[in-house]
Amino acid sequence: MPGSSDRQPPDDGSLDDLKGLDVLLVEDSQDVGETVRALLESWGANVAGPAATTAEAATLIAQHLPDVALVDFHLKGGELSYGLIASLRACGVPVVMLSGSFEYFPLPSIEGTIMLEKPFSEALLFAHLSRLYAKKTG
Repeated sequence: MPGSSDRQPPDDGSLDDLKGLDVLLVEDSQDVGETVRALLESWGANVAGPAATTAEAATLIAQHLPDVALVDFHLKGGELSYGLIASLRACGVPVVMLSGSFEYFPLPSIEGTIMLEKPFSEALLFAHLSRLYAKKTG
């Protein structure tokens, strides 16, 4: 999980390296969600969420389609996010799936999704998001 002590993007980038990137954050752990939200905002991203369920995420999506979504696989109440991921992908939204383990995932159902296993480094998350941001702005 990202550390809370260093909020700078890798390579001493400015704090607004992801300025204008709209991110949907779907994470049922309040502590993890708030930590990731603060990290993304420190990089200049606009963050909707964290949403703890697919219903909360759907409400946020209806208000504004994000540029990218960070989605935990296991959500509140044992809910799985397969349907949400498929819906986002169908709308052309890149998805970074977060999970504690990817050992038992049926890969075809999450094809085209970036997968990050928790705990992940800030540098790795930033690398993925900056590539997606470059596609948006390029």
